[in-house]
Amino acid sequence: MWVYPEIRTVDDIADYYARHQPERLALSYQGRETSFGALNTIASAVANALASASVRAGDRVAYLGKNSDAFFMALFGTSRAGACFTPLNWRLAVAELAPIVLDSEARFAFVEQEFMEMWTAATARLQSPPKLLVLDMERPDASITAWCAGAVQGTPDRSAHSLDDGAIQMYTSGTTGVPKGVVITHGGLNNIRLCEHFEPSLQWADDDRYLFALPNFHLLGIGLSLQLLYNGVNLIVLRQFDPGQVLEAIAQQRPTILVVAPAMIQMILDHPKAAETDFSSLRLTMYAGSPIALGLIKRAIAAMPCRFMQFYGATEMVGAVTLLRPDEHDLDDEAKLKSCGRPIPLIALRIVDDAGKDVPDGTPGELLVRTPALAIGYWRKPEATAANFINGWYHTGDVAYRDAEGLYYIYDRLKDMIVTGGENVYSAEIENVLSTHPGVSAVAVIGVPDERWGEAVSACVIPKGGQTLDPAELIAFCRAKLAGYKVPKAITFMESFPMTGSGKISKKDLRQPFWESQGRGVG
Repeated sequence: MWVYPEIRTVDDIADYYARHQPERLALSYQGRETSFGALNTIASAVANALASASVRAGDRVAYLGKNSDAFFMALFGTSRAGACFTPLNWRLAVAELAPIVLDSEARFAFVEQEFMEMWTAATARLQSPPKLLVLDMERPDASITAWCAGAVQGTPDRSAHSLDDGAIQMYTSGTTGVPKGVVITHGGLNNIRLCEHFEPSLQWADDDRYLFALPNFHLLGIGLSLQLLYNGVNLIVLRQFDPGQVLEAIAQQRPTILVVAPAMIQMILDHPKAAETDFSSLRLTMYAGSPIALGLIKRAIAAMPCRFMQFYGATEMVGAVTLLRPDEHDLDDEAKLKSCGRPIPLIALRIVDDAGKDVPDGTPGELLVRTPALAIGYWRKPEATAANFINGWYHTGDVAYRDAEGLYYIYDRLKDMIVTGGENVYSAEIENVLSTHPGVSAVAVIGVPDERWGEAVSACVIPKGGQTLDPAELIAFCRAKLAGYKVPKAITFMESFPMTGSGKISKKDLRQPFWESQGRGVG
């Protein structure tokens, strides 16, 4: 559905259902249930408490914590205050988190007690650190509802809130390893709901329940949650993804919708509880992050007798721009399962060569996207915005091609991004770290095929002066400076790297032996 202008801003979702169906269930978390009516009341209380803490329209409000009902209360309250919600990646190392907090210029932060040591270290050098609410998930007196209980009552004035205001600011690293805050507006979120409204395969039922176990700092997590809340779907919130807990929730809480990365499907099916789990409540499993292996989708369809849908998108696109719809999951046509599908309504795609000219079907080129939901750019980074958002088209950095039937296939990545277990990892970040090791002369990081994770991070290293380096020591060196999922799974020592004609390392040639040994091309 699309109910503009009744829903304009994120917090209008709660307001809409509070007026029409106040008892409808919005959030289920660890035995605690929150109706839309209650969520609407809490959103106003949080907004008033933020105003008392000197948060003003346009300010950034950060959140560092795992999934919970408090996360959504903070999100809706921040929106009602006219501020921009900025979820932070709790999986980062302190050295990675600190520049993001600095860049965001957050005025206020919600931080779970579990991450206070990280937060304190990350903000130690800030002259004016954000005001802070420490949330303790085990103590009712340290909850978000307890904090805002004494705030001014009533609904804040929202008449000045604009569709052009930033609703969510999400951080994604670029190929240089420098974090960029993608600014998603209320208007962009409204427009992606309009695109979905015209998509026949996206249908929601009154009794739908969505099992939310994805990271809340990814658009895949927060974006799908907002899409389903907009359509009145009850969210069953898990703290984080754990295959055993997902299976337990499926068995006990009977969700109808599941959204995961392919690697998560693998972990769910590999878990000992999978064989005894009744998946019959599921009617739709959506997956994204990478194409799914034929053997895995066959196994999933046999074990989870529901409809499957793949989608492709990015933070800058504010949501999915293509869908491989359920009727296109044809096990008799293996090639289609490698596709990311076709565009959803109102979204245009182009595939262009280096000169910006459209290429014919079957020819690889860079994928460009035009959508009414496009992000407005990168926070405080006009040059990066200008380089990626050109004449209304977002330049994805992904190499793709389209077949004669109009299906799109992601062929390679210009931005040299590695997708491992649904997480985006940029090689430059790991290269920057390893290059500081005293024994490393040169390093190139690539993605190699991995049965469990889709791709695994692998580092090719040239030691200095013929030194003998210990792979375990290099991995430990990275682990001290990087989030766990970015740490290389393997180190390959080399005497030299293959080079391109322009004098750059040819990562295509570095990847080739790893991928061809699996019978897969590298582009």
